[in-house]
Amino acid sequence: MEHDLPELDSHDWFLALDAGHQALLRAGSELRQFEAGAYVTRRGEPSQHWIGVHAGLIKLAVYNADGRGATFSGVPAGGWCGEGSVLKRELRRYDVVAVRASSLLLVPAELFHRLLAESLSFNAYVIRQLNERMGQFIATIQNQRLLDVDAQVAQAIAQLFHPMLYPRTSSVLALSQEEIGMLTGISRQRVNLALGRLAELGLISIAWQAIRVVDLDGLRHYGVASL
Repeated sequence: MEHDLPELDSHDWFLALDAGHQALLRAGSELRQFEAGAYVTRRGEPSQHWIGVHAGLIKLAVYNADGRGATFSGVPAGGWCGEGSVLKRELRRYDVVAVRASSLLLVPAELFHRLLAESLSFNAYVIRQLNERMGQFIATIQNQRLLDVDAQVAQAIAQLFHPMLYPRTSSVLALSQEEIGMLTGISRQRVNLALGRLAELGLISIAWQAIRVVDLDGLRHYGVASL
């Protein structure tokens, strides 16, 4: 049975495809719901889907046997992830977890590879995506090792505004302190202190379960001038 999936129309890379490839994606992909805290896919499982966030927020992370974890990236609505693992046909090297209730678009691996083989526009998009994702991961490692906690929180928020990876992020982020903690691996209490300092500097304003970014450029540069 063919899926309609009008949700795909909100993604520029999809609109750049020819009508035949659009039809293949509508027929072969699915929209699936995940509750907050649910695993979308686990480390060590086959990479069966390329994952897009239609609504909600997910994170890419790894955990050890003691329960300690490291978050590589948060992916808000409009973002896609997992193309590297699907491209290499390898087992997933990280967990994908829903930070909040999320609606995800799942493109099967074989359909992803067919588009790579047949569509120049899709190839160009995936190459840009991989390049930008690599840059983001390098920045995340740098931030975790070299920045203080306030700056790590500032950078975690700023990264959600990456114009290529997350083109639909608005100036008001529906993020709780707990969710920011999940994205950064920092305690809720310490995140609260960091947000207060960023608000005092006029970089953000804080409301109930939401953060408004007032000065995105200032947020991006906070704490990194000496690096």
